[in-house]
Amino acid sequence: MAKKDKKKGRFKQKLTDKYRLVVLNDDTFEERFSLKLSRLNVFVLGGVFSILLIVITSVIIAFTAIKEYIPGYASSKLKADAIKLTFDADSLKQKLAILENYTKALKPILTGTISSEEIDSLQVKARQITIDESELDASKEDSLFREKIDRETRFAILNTDKSNVKIVFFAPLKGTISQDFEATSKHFAIDIVAETGSPVKAVADGTVIFSGWSAETGYVLLLKHDNDYISVYKHNGNLLKQQGDFVKSGEVIASVGSTGELSTGPHLHFELWKGGYAMNPTNFIDFK
Repeated sequence: MAKKDKKKGRFKQKLTDKYRLVVLNDDTFEERFSLKLSRLNVFVLGGVFSILLIVITSVIIAFTAIKEYIPGYASSKLKADAIKLTFDADSLKQKLAILENYTKALKPILTGTISSEEIDSLQVKARQITIDESELDASKEDSLFREKIDRETRFAILNTDKSNVKIVFFAPLKGTISQDFEATSKHFAIDIVAETGSPVKAVADGTVIFSGWSAETGYVLLLKHDNDYISVYKHNGNLLKQQGDFVKSGEVIASVGSTGELSTGPHLHFELWKGGYAMNPTNFIDFK
């Protein structure tokens, strides 16, 4: 035990023994620099310097372009070029497939394996037929006739004694018509100009199926009548009926206003629908 303790003491002594590092002028032996060191200090300083050197080198390699010169690392530009070339190759592959199909279709014609009659028939099928759209526009008389036939035959299967009774509509408002019903411009209504607060009346007996607000059309009210007729009243100043109320023909249901983003002044935007189709109100109601 004494020998072991003695050896440990000697080893510790060797590590902590101080040594002086002196730098002298070779000619004059003048002392330029001196430093006290021990073996322990040399080991500690060497270890710290090595760790710092490793850390600095790793940071430089990781965050600078130097890593591109290390085998196994690829530059970002090289990756971007590789991706671009991949997309270009895919596009060329698709174009090549289209070209092959086109060549395959032309091969029978170039080799003479297809007859001239078959070529003529293909050309006839490939011709475009031009139609003058102005010839398809229906005249006013034709539109009225179609509307009449549609009313008579569209719901013929569902007709009952009640549905066969003709409904008489009354004008919802006394005023001036500022815009007529125009299906071509998708204005499926008539606009009636009147003073603010003028009473708006129900055109026929019916039930209120909607009474509320819309950002574009303001206060809106919808009435459902017999034979699947629906009347719509938009841009009202206020509403006097609620959803579910039953109203009689000529009963006041709202007042004229100018509510909603699409309104340009006090008026009533009136629509009349039947079975999902817009009807021209002037064909059913006398607004004079």
